[in-house]
Amino acid sequence: MKLSLSSVKKWTVVAAALTVLLAAILVSQLFFSKTSAGYEATAWAMGSYVQQTLYGDGAEDTATDVSSAITELENLISWRVADSDIEKLNSAAGTEWLELDERTIDVLEEALSVAEATDGAYDPTILPISALWNFDSDEPTLPEKEKITSLLPYVGYEFLRINTEENTASLRNHGNGVDLGGIGKGAACDTALEIYQESGIDGGIIAVGGSVGVYGSKPDGSAWRISVRDPEGKAEDGLGVLSLKEGCVSTSGSYEKTFTEDGVTYHHLLDAKTGYPAESGLVSVTVVHESGAISDALATACFVLGIEDSLPVLKEFGASALFIDEEHHITIAGEMEFEQISTDYTVSRQTL
Repeated sequence: MKLSLSSVKKWTVVAAALTVLLAAILVSQLFFSKTSAGYEATAWAMGSYVQQTLYGDGAEDTATDVSSAITELENLISWRVADSDIEKLNSAAGTEWLELDERTIDVLEEALSVAEATDGAYDPTILPISALWNFDSDEPTLPEKEKITSLLPYVGYEFLRINTEENTASLRNHGNGVDLGGIGKGAACDTALEIYQESGIDGGIIAVGGSVGVYGSKPDGSAWRISVRDPEGKAEDGLGVLSLKEGCVSTSGSYEKTFTEDGVTYHHLLDAKTGYPAESGLVSVTVVHESGAISDALATACFVLGIEDSLPVLKEFGASALFIDEEHHITIAGEMEFEQISTDYTVSRQTL
């Protein structure tokens, strides 16, 4: 059958419209594909793709529930979201205690536990400094030293106060502010794992940015395999694989959000004591823990602390970690099943 020019144009327009529609679905909504490997779902939240692979009855509905729950969590704990719990808490700094959602209190409590244990190497009150650097903007610039110095006194986890019995919180002084970007993606994984357990699915894995959570088992009963990125390669390049039966993995790396000015490259992992990117000789830290929130916060804290000072913290939390330093050396602290792929790195193990 010969198509007229008008028909060709018509179907070309239809095809283009369908392409645009599919792209929009992939970016802004859940996109499901049923494969022999299970249900796969991709969504967007917390500035990252949220990727799930689920096995068992009810996988599709469970994935939808998880996507909705993570969006709800983001709308509670992101300081950038208008009328979120954290935005309200920051706006009320130095004035009053606020009653917050129980989910927000839980994340704040976990954030404080890591802040206290690491003497602020991870600090949820970093907002005055993190907002100044603004690594999430299209064109971040180096802040003036005087401005950083003037804002440092407003950073300190002791300024954040929580009453878990009444689900209330407050910030002591005007100018204090909470930024949960260093724990939020791990907390999202915790939310997903709770829903997986409640739903009764056989198993599932979720990745939210640099945090990954696993639950249950795969059809073949094998452990979950999680790639560890090569800091000097592309996002898909791996230097090795972690095998994990349960729990969460979070990675913090200096290669993720950066900019270069006057020949110096600055990364987003800030030292709350100096107001500048941490200089610990590390390129990335990957932490394994039963809690996604704790693994996420510890990954940042350990990056700031460096290997030696991180060891007692990891032991206190019952976590393990994989450190990659600037000398192309991998240090594995604690019990961790790691299969090296890249030969560009040397490996040693450290007991806790």
